Amino acid sequence: MPRRILQGTVKSTANDKTVVVEVERRFRHPLYGKFVKQNKKYKAHDENNEYKVGEIVAIEEHRPLSKTKSWIVKGRVGVSKDNSVNVD
Repeated sequence: MPRRILQGTVKSTANDKTVVVEVERRFRHPLYGKFVKQNKKYKAHDENNEYKVGEIVAIEEHRPLSKTKSWIVKGRVGVSKDNSVNVD
């Protein structure tokens, strides 16, 4: 069975070897026909702590690594155009 691969923006790197990735999903509302955005956050394993807040990454489904972490970061896709996140 193939593993799912999603693309999203890194929102947090507060935990060791873990990043929180927010994935945006767009779909057409079944009744009104308007396109709706829906966000979901996934915790993904980052072995070397190499990804920073604001980067766009690809994550892949994996066996459970902890209670809430079942994804691993595959690689960097780009940098987010939205630079509203200030990291000091």
